[in-house]
Parts: sequence; C-alpha cells; structure tokens
Amino acid sequence: METGELACEKRATRPKGQNNALRRNGRVPAILYGPTTAPMPLAIDRLELKARISAAAHTRIIKLKSSTAEIDGRYVIFKDVQRAPVSGEILHADLYEVDLKRPIRVEVALKFTGKAKGLANGGILAPLERTATVECLPLEIPDSIEVDVSEVDIHEVVHVSAVKFPGNVKPIFDTDYPVVTVLPPTVEEVVVAAVVEPVEGAVVEGAPVEGAAAAPAEGAAKEGGDKDKAAKKPEAAEKKK
Repeated sequence: METGELACEKRATRPKGQNNALRRNGRVPAILYGPTTAPMPLAIDRLELKARISAAAHTRIIKLKSSTAEIDGRYVIFKDVQRAPVSGEILHADLYEVDLKRPIRVEVALKFTGKAKGLANGGILAPLERTATVECLPLEIPDSIEVDVSEVDIHEVVHVSAVKFPGNVKPIFDTDYPVVTVLPPTVEEVVVAAVVEPVEGAVVEGAPVEGAAAAPAEGAAKEGGDKDKAAKKPEAAEKKK
C-alpha cells in the first residue's frame, strides 16, 4: 500500500469567522481525531488537499507533515469530506488518525472481472454492491477487491462469502449479502395484428353481400305500393255511391 504526504498546520478555533477567512486565503479548515487523539483543528492548502483526495484510492494512508511536533508524522485516513452543493469545492475535511500496528475497518471498492456466462444468453450483469467493509492493518488496505463473475449465469448470484479477499484482509458482514447477479433479458414482445387482404369473389364475414341491400329495398317499395292501393280502394267505393 502506497502512502502520501499532506502538509498542514494547527489553527485556532476563534474568532468565529476564521473558517471563512481561511477559505478566502486558499486554505480549508479540517479536524484531526482518533481513538486516542483529542480533536485538533487544522488548516490545509486547498489545492494540495484536492489533489490528495483525488488520489486517495491509491494512497489511502496519508502521512501528515507539519511544523507542529504534535501533528508531524501522524498517519491518517480521510473519514469525511464536506463539499459545497453547487460548486463542489471542499469546505471541510475530517482526518482520522490510525495506528499502523492495529487493524481498522474501511470501505473498499469492488471490481468485477471476467465475462459472465449469462451474458451469452442475453443476460445483463447487475452489481448489487459497489463496496465491501473489510478489516485489516492500515498499510494492507487494498485498492479494490476483485470479484470474478465468469461462471455467473442468468438468475445466479455471488454472495460476499464467495468473494476471495487478499492476504489478511477480513470481510465484515452480519448477513451473507449478494454483491452481483445476472438479470434475464428485458425485451418487450410486440404483437402485430394480422391484416386480411380481400380476395376477389370471396365473402368477408360481416360485409354486405352484393344484391342483399337491393332486395329489402324492392320489398319495401312493393309493400309501400300495396298500402297505397289499399288506401285508394275506399275512395273509389265512395265515388260509385
């Protein structure tokens, strides 16, 4: 495990507006603490802190450099970093002191390797966790934990207990939770309605038959003619009288 160095200095906690003054001068307020360390306010150069945080995946353990003897040479990890919601600028950092001879618990990134068997059948690799909690000596913290997914088929799951952790790195978990699976393909079925092409001379169900409309019309006309004749008969009888 590589280590990096970070220059810092002790700062006063008063007056109240000093933190804003520090930021205007290109420095960031921070706090150093640990299991045997009383909280100690620090000031760190903003650009140096930003560069060190961006490289934290490869240099998790940071060695402090300071003109103050009680700070110089201490080893820390970044416990928390507060940023401005819009600009993303670092507003404050929490540094946690570690003892290189005592194990600590940290979150380590999971790195999925290999091509899952289920992908050949249209499956989709679905990571369920991105990190794992481990316990180890500070200088043995791995950059990442590799998870081989080569034999994972559709609907199969890899649990944390099946992951191989290197060296003296010990996984910490209460339940054997899943970290990755392969989901079945999600293709929507498109139902195409059959189109019936009319055939010349064929009778389509529900369609009017040629001549069928004319017949009722003729019948209606004939029926109307009979009624007219019946209506005229009384009139003729009246004339004979």
